[in-house]
Amino acid sequence: MFGKPRLPASRLRRIISVGERGIFGWFGLASVLLLLPGDAQLAEPPPAHWAFQPILSPVPPSVLQADWPRNTIDRFLLARMEASGLRPAPDAAPQNWLRRVTFDLTGLPPDEGEAARFLSNPSTEAREKVVDKLLTSPAFGERWARHWLDLVGYADQLGTVNDVPAPYAWRYRDYVVQALNSDKPFDRFVHEQIAGDLMPLRDARERQEAIIATGFLLLGEIHIVTGDKAQLKADIVDHQIQKIGASFLGQSLGCVRCHDHKFDPIRLEDYYGMAGIFNSTESSFMTDRGVWSSILVSELPEPPEDRLRREESLARHLAQVEKIRSERAALSAELSRVKTALSQASTNAPTASTSAEKNGKPRQAELEKQLGQLQTRLHHLAFIAPKASVAYAVRESSEPADGPIHQRGNPRTPGRVVPRGFIRVVQTDPPPAIPPHASGRLELAQWLTQPRHPLTSRVLANRLWKQMMGEGLVRSVDYFGTRGDPPVHPGLLDYLAQSLIHGNWSQKRILREIALSRTYAQASSHDPGKHQADPDNRLWSRMPSRRLDAESLRDAILAVTGRLLPAPGGPALALHLLENVGGLDPKDPNPISFRTSIFPEQQHRLRTIYLPVVRSRAQPGPAELRNFFDFVPPTEMTGQRPSTSVATQALFLLNSGFMKTHAGHLAEWALGPEGLPDRERMTRLYQRVLQRAPEQDEIHRAERFLAEPPPEATHPQRAAWTELCHALLCSNEFLFKL
Repeated sequence: MFGKPRLPASRLRRIISVGERGIFGWFGLASVLLLLPGDAQLAEPPPAHWAFQPILSPVPPSVLQADWPRNTIDRFLLARMEASGLRPAPDAAPQNWLRRVTFDLTGLPPDEGEAARFLSNPSTEAREKVVDKLLTSPAFGERWARHWLDLVGYADQLGTVNDVPAPYAWRYRDYVVQALNSDKPFDRFVHEQIAGDLMPLRDARERQEAIIATGFLLLGEIHIVTGDKAQLKADIVDHQIQKIGASFLGQSLGCVRCHDHKFDPIRLEDYYGMAGIFNSTESSFMTDRGVWSSILVSELPEPPEDRLRREESLARHLAQVEKIRSERAALSAELSRVKTALSQASTNAPTASTSAEKNGKPRQAELEKQLGQLQTRLHHLAFIAPKASVAYAVRESSEPADGPIHQRGNPRTPGRVVPRGFIRVVQTDPPPAIPPHASGRLELAQWLTQPRHPLTSRVLANRLWKQMMGEGLVRSVDYFGTRGDPPVHPGLLDYLAQSLIHGNWSQKRILREIALSRTYAQASSHDPGKHQADPDNRLWSRMPSRRLDAESLRDAILAVTGRLLPAPGGPALALHLLENVGGLDPKDPNPISFRTSIFPEQQHRLRTIYLPVVRSRAQPGPAELRNFFDFVPPTEMTGQRPSTSVATQALFLLNSGFMKTHAGHLAEWALGPEGLPDRERMTRLYQRVLQRAPEQDEIHRAERFLAEPPPEATHPQRAAWTELCHALLCSNEFLFKL
């Protein structure tokens, strides 16, 4: 009817791909399908994609400017620059490099003493000492844990409905901080998070860590309110598969729940092979409150010293409970007497009952109110009673088994059963065999970290590069599929991936190499010629200037104003305060809920990673800065935050109570030493905030500014210095890593 089309099958496949992306739409796609020749093999495997190919061991290229590279990273990048006719940017000013590397590795600014020591001798050896000190600082884990928590979708809340708290989520957050600070090998990190409960472990502490680590599979946007428990189970499994795909594989696996991947060689059988693993894993249970479910908790091994502390705390707690019960008994007895008196007055002398009621009824109401409050306090004490330590964790199903394909993703329409397994296009050593009696989680973790696995080490190396350099070598950092960006420097990516594997999967080792490279030390100054030749800076002939993210900005303000407190970790939600807990009555059909009515004073001074993260609304209280500076909503899982410049950010910096309060704290510090000349105060202030001395024109401008304090100010000098400090905290030099 239409005649035989002359387009080759490969061209038709390209048209179909474009059609699926929106130019033709489905009707246009159907039209093209009608034109296909009978011998067009649309189901043939696509050409081998770079991400699925074995990791190579590239030889670092030779370069012409042989005195420029400081390490192997520089040789890879300089060779590409020279081939493109570009030259590297000059080295950044020492104070800019120091500020850049300190923020990148710890999320905090360098203090004045560190800056003065380094700037007096910014040699290569001094840079090595700086980087080594930063990598061993406790602040390193607090900084880099946040990158991982973005991938996990971490929050201190279960789901998004009814503000249900996740009171034990903090244990996973603290586990990540500690794992990064100890430079836990990444392959071990993977094994613990997927199958920590199944690993051979040496002692109670190791077992604690490994059980807590499996919270990775549970802490995310999991909907816990539904009467359809089969659907709930399928949704949880889907969440777990998507998290594995995004965080370790750089693959989007969610759509494979319903059909073969439209663009990547990942099939339904691959998805449901992994689904069988997680269907053979217990993750949730149904509560005794209506249709609500919750995620599993496991009791942690308790070392003797922990048990002793808990028993001491429990004794104090029970004494408090007994005191309230005694108060309740006394009030109940009084209420009984009041009710009896009212009843007798009404029975014996009806005409006098009005007088008795006038005095007795209000007292009865007051006693009933007080008894209700005491009962609520008792419910709250039962909720916060010291118990054996628990953590959100998965466990093996009692009957692990292969599972069926869900047709169109619907668990109510099962299809053929597929064996548990992994993504088949990813060729490794012979994949671990899954025993019939096991879920396969341990084998999945082992498969992910096999030395010949082409994705896990590449994805991690790219993430480390992205967080240090602003962009990934593969710019689509969460997606290594066929519609993602190819690596601009594939040799460098494979070099870093191989270095991870052969370097015991040490993340700190790779970060150290990046931080000490000449590439990382380049200036970020704009060069029109380079911008024209390489507008996206894909060849890394300069360093990009990057704004501080939300956590670094808030933490830096606390640090330079002297308000930042160290924290050992621990709960983020202040559930020990009755005002922050609702739904305590066991008869309530809904689960216990949390509020953020009161924040302990200390929380206003802690690093941002230790503040509560909620899913159902904007970030509350001392964490409000997150709402303006591109914090990733914990309903998402991503390794690439956006970086925006919008009016609300400027308005927050200029007008928020947070900024004004901390500008006042900084001014108080600047004015602290009595009798100090203003110029010396300015020097101290600039060194503290910007890690450099002010220039002469900056001093003159500041002197003119201080000479004109706000006319309405009660304390003119203090007001003028507060506004000067506010201006410095809002300056681009403070907000950006140059």
